[in-house]
Amino acid sequence: MVGIVVVSHSAALATAALELASQMTQGDGPPTALAAGTADGGLGTDATRVADAIDEVAESAGDGVLVFADLGSAVLSAELALELRVSDAPVRLTSAPLVEGLVAALVSAAAGASLDAVAAEAEGALTPKQAHLGEGDAGGAGPVPPRAEPDAATRPGDVTARVIIGNSAGLHARPAATLAGALGTFSATVALRNLRTGRTVADAASMSSLLTLDARLGDEVEANASGTDASAAVAEFERLAAEGFGEGVVDPAANAATPGPAPEAASRPVAPRRRHARPVTRAIGVSPGIAVGEVVRLGEPIPEPGGDAVVAEAERASAAASVAPAFDAVREGLERRAAQLTDPRFSEARAVLEATAALASDRALAAQAARRVTDAGAPPARAVWDALGEFAETLAAQGGAMAERAADVRDLRSRVVARLTGGVEPGLPERPEPFVLVADEFAPADAALLGTTACVGVVTASGGPTSHTSILVRSLGLPAVVSPRAPQLAEGEAVLIDGTTGEVVVNPSEERVAQASAPAAPSFSGAGGTSDGHRVELLVNVASGGDAERGAAAHAEGVGLFRTELAFIDRQTAPTVDEQVAEYRPVLAAFPGRKVVVRTLDAGSDKPLAFIETDAEPNPALGVRGYRTAAVAPEVLEVQLDALAAVAQAEAARVEVMAPMIATAAEAREFATAARAHGLGPVGAMIETPSAALTAREVLAELDFVSIGTNDLAQYTLAADRELAELAELNDPWQPAVLRLIGLVGVAGAEAGKPVGVCGEAASDPGLAPVLVGLGVTSLSMSARALDQVAASLARVTFAQCAAAASAASAAADPFAAREAAAAALA
Repeated sequence: MVGIVVVSHSAALATAALELASQMTQGDGPPTALAAGTADGGLGTDATRVADAIDEVAESAGDGVLVFADLGSAVLSAELALELRVSDAPVRLTSAPLVEGLVAALVSAAAGASLDAVAAEAEGALTPKQAHLGEGDAGGAGPVPPRAEPDAATRPGDVTARVIIGNSAGLHARPAATLAGALGTFSATVALRNLRTGRTVADAASMSSLLTLDARLGDEVEANASGTDASAAVAEFERLAAEGFGEGVVDPAANAATPGPAPEAASRPVAPRRRHARPVTRAIGVSPGIAVGEVVRLGEPIPEPGGDAVVAEAERASAAASVAPAFDAVREGLERRAAQLTDPRFSEARAVLEATAALASDRALAAQAARRVTDAGAPPARAVWDALGEFAETLAAQGGAMAERAADVRDLRSRVVARLTGGVEPGLPERPEPFVLVADEFAPADAALLGTTACVGVVTASGGPTSHTSILVRSLGLPAVVSPRAPQLAEGEAVLIDGTTGEVVVNPSEERVAQASAPAAPSFSGAGGTSDGHRVELLVNVASGGDAERGAAAHAEGVGLFRTELAFIDRQTAPTVDEQVAEYRPVLAAFPGRKVVVRTLDAGSDKPLAFIETDAEPNPALGVRGYRTAAVAPEVLEVQLDALAAVAQAEAARVEVMAPMIATAAEAREFATAARAHGLGPVGAMIETPSAALTAREVLAELDFVSIGTNDLAQYTLAADRELAELAELNDPWQPAVLRLIGLVGVAGAEAGKPVGVCGEAASDPGLAPVLVGLGVTSLSMSARALDQVAASLARVTFAQCAAAASAASAAADPFAAREAAAAALA
């Protein structure tokens, strides 16, 4: 039987979708698992947890595993998980939607269909959920919704109704999933119109479309339904709205702080706000390592087709008929390339090619382009260029990780246009000598194939650390830099790039090349420290037993951050003591006699939990998250502390416990009192806010240790959302402001004689590790893969050099100067 894994940003969305689909098999379906929400506090999902879910399902799914993913980083995590999994069962990723696709997949799998057949059923159930929607005005303010005319949501249907949105946060992902899933079961087409904004959705069974409706608390939404089940569908819509789509309803006046547009604007469509990436003014390292080679520039992009020609009406039908075969040809080519990658080392590349092929198989995209041919007489190539270009613009307008997916769509556009015009599809150069690939940007499908070439490094002019391409390059172990110099690097030039510092050196000296050719760092011995014997504990960050086993195998001295969200994230009710103990024991079992620092539940912000009710928040990152959830759901923390006390008694690991998002000494005192009342200790807290760093003496007076989360500390110090690639230059742990705050905590820890750890991404930077030690940090916790390089970096320097580097970096004017100053001190 084929197994199913669902990867989603939201546990509520994944659970609701799987519950709906499971009803179709009446409990007799295939093995399933959810991997929803992140474990490290960032937007998206955790590849390690996805890998664990695949391995879990693979144990009982002999015919393979089909993986669903919702949007953006969920796709990336699913792809990266293919490299991390330990099972060897066949795995396929699908772009099918989480509602109809899951229904079709579970029914097909329960009937004993093969993996290919189950995937085909899921993708055949696809409605236009991936299509971009606009406001349908004559001036082209937005793209045309698929499966309906532009005014479908404004035409009277067989049945109409109006409801008031009563959800505190409006029609966001969770209620949208509930509504789309419910309406997808009816033989009816339901179009919705937001009477406040004029935004329309032609197919309310499309979750992604519903998210564009911008329906907020108090908005009036009109439904127009047609079809056999029109009355039943509208009745279900009214029922769900009355119940808040599963979330309950609140008084619209509670949201008065975020009013909508003035009433006179309600009839005007609202164009999406365009967001442009902040220009990269200084180079940014996005994948560590040093590479030397000749510059090879990616081939010129497919040129934009002319826009003046008009296809005669008599020829439009045949011209439109050429669009779908071009999409099919691209899909077949990508699938063929994927099938050739049988070496397990290239499983990541194969998965990305298959995912891009799935995008090419989206009939809604091909249909949109074909309509432009039949309706307006656009030549096929021009129609594809415009249709997919608008889709890419829609993604770019959303910013963050979704904006970075625009490259995927532009890549598909180029390939289809090349097929239609007789051109050559874009792709990687083929040459045997080592080379550094340089481009303005290049497609994830090409990035996935870098490991099959002689490429030793990458330089691009745009992108960021969270881009699909950067993540793939990191997974291949290739150094990568985003640099404004990329357009000036000439074909055939010798170049050295440093993916840690972002340095790009043209025609490097023999000495620099020799340094780059130095042998790889030796394996970590299990005892970290500087060359003169100053001890620094090197620990590992984990979210599961599998993570812990990998960390122990890499000789980590213990666990510096055990993220416990896995026990909570996919649930409608809080886990019991016994359920949590079962989740925690494998982690502790991997480190008998060694330290395991357990972070209590870090919920809220981008990780809402169904059983912790909070009011609508205009800025969740500054709202009820981390330890603050104990104020609204104290029983959740109490049960977790009971579970941690029980597992500490059952296992030989030395359990320490800390709370996330502590901002004041009073909060530290409250948590320490609660933890010690359960017999737990040592007790600590995460330093993630400037206030906690500035009052570190007072905070440490209440605790036994602290651990600095540099990701959030940088985010809150620089007021730069850590998920926005366009703010990557600000959200940098090398920012002197962040280093100075870390230094304050280090001094406070030394004065109190208490440990100060770092468990954020900064701990895995070999260049920054000596600086952190010089600032007073006593332990560094990172991914298992980073241990060797960080240990080697510390072993090459003395503690005095670390202190000098810390002083120089903290005194610098910006992160680039800080890197240079530290490097000079450590040389």
